[in-house]
Amino acid sequence: MNILDYILTFLNDFVKILGEMSPYLLLGFFFAGLLYAFIPKRKIERYFSGKPLRSSVLASVFGIPLPLCSCGVIPTGAAFFKNGASKGGTVSFLISTPQTGVDSILATFSLLGLPFAIVRPLAALITGVTGGLITSVVTKNELDSRTYQEQKEVKKTNSQKLVDVFRYGFVEFIQDISKWLVIGLVLAAVISALIPNDFFELLNLPPLVQMLLILLVSVPLYICATGSIPLAAVLILKGISPGAAFVLLMAGPATNAATITMIGKVLGKKSLLTYLSTIIGGALAFGLLIDYTLPVHWFTEITQQHLGHEHHDGLNWLQIISGIVLTGLIINGYYQRYRLAKKQKPVVINQQAAGQFTFSPIATKVIRVDGMTCNHCKANVETNLEKLSFVDSAKVNLSEKTVTLEGTKIEMDTVKEIINSLGYTCR
Repeated sequence: MNILDYILTFLNDFVKILGEMSPYLLLGFFFAGLLYAFIPKRKIERYFSGKPLRSSVLASVFGIPLPLCSCGVIPTGAAFFKNGASKGGTVSFLISTPQTGVDSILATFSLLGLPFAIVRPLAALITGVTGGLITSVVTKNELDSRTYQEQKEVKKTNSQKLVDVFRYGFVEFIQDISKWLVIGLVLAAVISALIPNDFFELLNLPPLVQMLLILLVSVPLYICATGSIPLAAVLILKGISPGAAFVLLMAGPATNAATITMIGKVLGKKSLLTYLSTIIGGALAFGLLIDYTLPVHWFTEITQQHLGHEHHDGLNWLQIISGIVLTGLIINGYYQRYRLAKKQKPVVINQQAAGQFTFSPIATKVIRVDGMTCNHCKANVETNLEKLSFVDSAKVNLSEKTVTLEGTKIEMDTVKEIINSLGYTCR
């Protein structure tokens, strides 16, 4: 093929994969909004402490449907631990949650079929509970030096919650995953266009070797649960074993360098070692289970039907409309973030120069915080800082990585301690 043929193949495959996933993603985003609005995190974090088995099971059960990739699960998990969750419950949540979510389960079903859609949350549950139990055992003698602040309860009407469903599901959540979803789609289309079918079968690598190679790449790199799906589907199409593709689906979203750094910093080395060994061991175990005990056609048939180049059926009207809507929502997400960043330019007022003298002047401070990547980071930083008695308002600007604080006699040492305890770096 010449260059033009490769470009046309890339565009065709990109549109095809996007169309196949879009209806399920849009439905998943709606369910994600429902979970966010009607089951807020402050209501579930109370279940993340207590007896090891109870906290590990509940943390995994609550975490599996939540639409949090590893960029969002880092601040959420750190905030849960900061607010009283046990180390076992926190590690269980950090292992289970990024592997899957209501959106990625539906998207997995769309491209990879029902068996993958069942095994994926099952693996997340088993590895999450296992990691939580082991963490509870190995850290049981560690001292707890945390201090707790009372959580401010914000009550909302049903109409406000309904607005939150669409604001979060179709704006904020899309802002958080769109970059990685697009990267996953582009990489999948590139691989589909450039690498011939049965490429990995021609290499004749044993499934275990394929899994180890996938682990070597996926553990340190970030890839979200949804963005990993088109990659796994195309790799299966090119001849990689279903078990190795599952390793990508499991280890890719669950680990990355930022998560590894945060867990070591906030939870300690023992928790970090348990976290990594559980994910790596669990990914290999489930990969081998798929390749050597279950029928191969369960995990390859759907992908061949949907994405095989010999299958020339076009997209139906629902897939075309859903793809257009999803593309529009992604563009809108970037526009809204840009618009918000412009509005959040901090203005620091010198009250004495303005002639305002009060016994308790309101001070405004702007600090830089590294490590914030998504709206979950924003919400966790703002929520935890606003618990401090001397902070009236904390507003995060994600684009500039800054936090604008307003309050009386702001204690910067305490502010830095809170931010560092959440896994970020305050400068």
